[in-house]
Amino acid sequence: MFMKITPRLACAFSFQMKGEAGHMLHNEKSKQEGYIWGSMRRTAFILGSGLLSFVAFWNSVTWHLQRFWGASGYFWQAQWERLLTTFEGKEWILFFIGAIQVPCLFFWSFNGLLLVVDTTGKPNFISRYRIQVGKNEPVDPVKLRQSIRTVLFNQCMVSFPMVVFLYPFLKWWGDPCRRELPTFHWFLLELAIFTLIEEVLFYYSHRLLHHPTFYKKIHKKHHEWTAPIGVISLYAHPIEHVVSNMLPAIVGPLVMGSHLSSITMWFSLALIITTISHCGYHLPFLPSPEFHDYHHLKFNQCYGVLGVLDHLHGTDIMFKQTKAYERHVLLLGFTPLSESIPDSPKRMQ
Repeated sequence: MFMKITPRLACAFSFQMKGEAGHMLHNEKSKQEGYIWGSMRRTAFILGSGLLSFVAFWNSVTWHLQRFWGASGYFWQAQWERLLTTFEGKEWILFFIGAIQVPCLFFWSFNGLLLVVDTTGKPNFISRYRIQVGKNEPVDPVKLRQSIRTVLFNQCMVSFPMVVFLYPFLKWWGDPCRRELPTFHWFLLELAIFTLIEEVLFYYSHRLLHHPTFYKKIHKKHHEWTAPIGVISLYAHPIEHVVSNMLPAIVGPLVMGSHLSSITMWFSLALIITTISHCGYHLPFLPSPEFHDYHHLKFNQCYGVLGVLDHLHGTDIMFKQTKAYERHVLLLGFTPLSESIPDSPKRMQ
């Protein structure tokens, strides 16, 4: 026998289906919200635990280094006081040299060496360490010139004014050109805090720039290079350069009221690290660039610097299933990891 479908029964059935669908959507939304909050709690727990562990053990770990620093500290203190005497009354010049010119010198010196390899393919032994084989061999000269012009624009018209704007705040907060240099322990603490602040600010600003609203108009410029080279680490839309390159680096020194020596070392180190992350070569005894290189290749993975927040938010799941993840280690020998851990034959074809 067949049940007669009346209008009332059909309406009740439709209402029940809509209710179940709404309930499912509500549950799915609740799960997503729970996942996000769970990730944020795990982020706070790991970062907080790491900082507490660092504070708890730093004295024992750095004791011998502190002795060396103390022995040479008198020399550096004397040189610093000599500079203060030379620039007395014009400490702002000393600040701009330390915060702008010295980091830029490191940036262009390192990238100059990399550009020789990128444009000539020589020396051949460095080319063996290329991550994306067959890309940028050699690099497109027209595309390279355009990128260098953008990098110079960002440095001169964005970075320089921001550092100029930073100086009076640092001067009010603690005077970056004060006479006494920071101790070795204090600099290590600053470096840890700078790194944590940069990781958080860069990850979330970078991921925000991948939102469709911002990607097409702003961040797509940086991703024109699916196989990056060192100099394009600062190749970006000016808005991105402010939000995702400069702010994550300068907030730490501003919060800590850092000495110029700490600022100079931090800015120089940050530029060298971001160059390595974009260089396209997994070179011996240098940090692995596989993580960020994979981001340029796939776009939707590996947004951070350290990878901690990517792990917590699950934005490195695809990366962990690749050979690139196996190669994401410090190379302590001279055999390229692309040879010792080659891609699967299917991908190579």
